[in-house]
Order: sequence, then structure tokens, then C-alpha cells
Amino acid sequence: MTGFALFDTALGPCGIAWSARGIRGVQLPEADAAATRARLMRHHPGAREGTPPPAVQRVIDAIVALLAGRPARFDEAVLDLDGVPPFNLRVYEVARAIPAGSTLSYGEVAERLGEPGAARAVGQALGHNPLPIVIPCHRVLAAGHRPGGFSAHGQVATKRRLLEIEGALAAETLPLFRESSHAG
Repeated sequence: MTGFALFDTALGPCGIAWSARGIRGVQLPEADAAATRARLMRHHPGAREGTPPPAVQRVIDAIVALLAGRPARFDEAVLDLDGVPPFNLRVYEVARAIPAGSTLSYGEVAERLGEPGAARAVGQALGHNPLPIVIPCHRVLAAGHRPGGFSAHGQVATKRRLLEIEGALAAETLPLFRESSHAG
């Protein structure tokens, strides 16, 4: 059985879904709470809205803190990644090891996986990340420090904001992060 809850953040309403094994999904803000709920339900059909268990509430509190500009950690979050392809799991493991305030390129992630030609596959795996922020796909950039893709509402602007909050972007680097239709 999967449960879910919506919660308010400085960037708008987010959602989280969980099972008895751990967190199954995080939904970043959509245009409004109804859109956030609808997208979360598309990814977790049959989930029932409820009160998050304490471990899930701690992750919610950390997401709220991070989006308000305060430090937050997610390394102790228990995840339920049942059904996620093995390659994606490996990519997510590397992404989770990137410290706040740091970034890697898609190519660097591929190299850490021992698959230096797999930058595009890394980007595709990150595009299917069910747990944005908890699995910090926003910390992975395209070559040349371009932002690459980001599938959350607001796309690259949301990715840029997350990197700003974490201190990965100095003010003088912001012009390098322009809206782009190019994926990493």
C-alpha cells in the first residue's frame, strides 16, 4: 500500500509518496496544488492520502528546509526503489554521493560508473528520477557547466534555483545558466 501527502514549501506545493519499505516518490511543485496532486497520482495510482510516518515526515521537513534556503541532508532517507532499472539505480547512487554545493557532469557520472560513453544514458536515467531532491539529480550538469535538462515544473529555472540554494552557483556564474532546449 502506498500513501502520499502534499506539503507546502517556499517554491510551492510538493508531494511525497511512501510504502512500508520507504519513500517511493517526490513530486516537486507544479503550477498549483491540484496539478502537483494529479502528477503524483499518475506516478502512484491507488496511493491514499494520509499522515506521513515519522521517517517520511523527517524527509518532508528536510525538503521544506532546503527549499527555504536552509541546509538539509537526505543521506539517511530510506528509499523504496522497487522496479527501478539496475543502471538507473547505479546512476542514483552516484548522484546521492554528490555533496550539496557541488556538481558533476553527465559524463563525469558515466565515468564514475565505469561507462565513459554513457553520458546520454545517465541523463535519461536522471530524467526518470522518482525522488528529485532526495536523489539530487539537479546536481548533475551537461558538459561545459550548462544546466542540461530538468523535468520538474519550471524546468531549468527550478534546477538553477536548487543549485543556488545549495551554494553550487556563485552569482558570477549565473549568466552561464541560460534557458536551453538542449538536454545534457
